[in-house]
Parts: sequence; C-alpha cells; structure tokens
Amino acid sequence: MKTNYQLELDRILAELDARGERPRLLLHSCCGPCSSYVLECLAPHFQVTVLYYNPCIDPEEEYTLRKGVQLGLIGRMNEHGADIEVLDAEYDHVSFLDAVRGHETDREGGARCAICFEQRLRRTAEAARDGGFDWFCTTLTVSPHKNAQVLNTIGRDLGLEYGVPFLPSDFKKRDGYKRSIELSREYCLYRQNYCGCEFSSRPETADAETQVMSAMVSHSIAESARQGKAGFYEE
Repeated sequence: MKTNYQLELDRILAELDARGERPRLLLHSCCGPCSSYVLECLAPHFQVTVLYYNPCIDPEEEYTLRKGVQLGLIGRMNEHGADIEVLDAEYDHVSFLDAVRGHETDREGGARCAICFEQRLRRTAEAARDGGFDWFCTTLTVSPHKNAQVLNTIGRDLGLEYGVPFLPSDFKKRDGYKRSIELSREYCLYRQNYCGCEFSSRPETADAETQVMSAMVSHSIAESARQGKAGFYEE
C-alpha cells in the first residue's frame, strides 16, 4: 500500500504551526521551476536554505544556466518578503558518471535514476547534519515524472543514517506541479525540456513554451545578478 506523503507533510506542518515553531530546513533543489512552488509552500513554515547540488546535469553550460535561474528566482522571492538562503555546491559531473556506471542504458525512472536521487539526497543529508539543520527535503517530488515513494524511502533512510529527519512530501499533489508552471510564467523562468543527464530522455526540439522561456531567461538572470538579492554562502 502506497503512503500518502502529502498527508504526512500536512500533519508535520500543522504540528509546527501549533507549537509556533519555524525550524531550519535544508532544501535540495533540482531547478528553479520545480523549487518555485515548493518554496512558496514551505517558506512560511521553515527557515529555508536551498542546496543546489545536481552533478547529473550535462553539459556544464546547462548546469550553469539552471543554477543562474535558481539564484535569480530566490533573489526575486526575497524581494517580495521571503528570507531564503543558498548553500553553494560544486559541479562534479564525473562523480555522477562514476555512480551510474553500468546503468547508462537503464530505462527512464529505473535504477539509474534511483542512484542519482540517492547521490543528491546523501549530499543534502550530510550538509544538513554538518550545518545543524533541523530537517532536509527535496523539490524532486513536485515532478510527475519522479516517483515519490522511491524518493521518500531514500530520504527517510538517509535521515536515519545522518541523524537529521527527512521531511516527507509529494509536492505534485494538490496541483503543485501545475502551480510550478504558473509561477514559472510569472517569474519568466527557463523550463528545461529534459531532466538533466546525457542518458535522460529529451525531445529533439523544444516546445513553443520552452523556446519563449529560453529567450527570456537571460534577462531574468542578469537582473537578479545586478540586484544581488539572493542570500549566498559557500559550504
């Protein structure tokens, strides 16, 4: 029987609100568009720090573009009253290739993806422990292409290993994914048309919406960089 992780999240948020607590949360983010709804959902309940750690992304230019979009979004959300911080991480694609060696031809959503989830969440759990965070979590469950049962199981096990509880979630529920698309349009965010790695499925050409977003993203990044609004520090 599948666990309803959205209900588990609801229960935890209600308990925190009832106690008047706003604990520190380290949120792994896969990209700006996915994080948009998740940050909107969690920032009222937690002191959120975003860890952008995604060694799976290829090529490096795409990684840099997505990271810039993430930082730009946080800067603009902070302009509107949020207090989100950022924990930096290096780009290390070789570590991803080493981790998934032998699984290059796995189907999308199979063992290779689970290895990738574990690599990113392990780094997040380790950073959460070292940084004294109260919880850690990931934006990945907002995607309809990501298995929330697998992600939450990995997160729970890593939480036990590192001594920091994993915040359960299934952010795609209650139109979370739809809301992320709306926020991407509102903030003019670049929405990539493939997951990240060189083995992932990707269409031959981007759809019209992605082309429009791509054309607008340079302005979004440049404006955020000019204002320097994102709280940013190195690990």
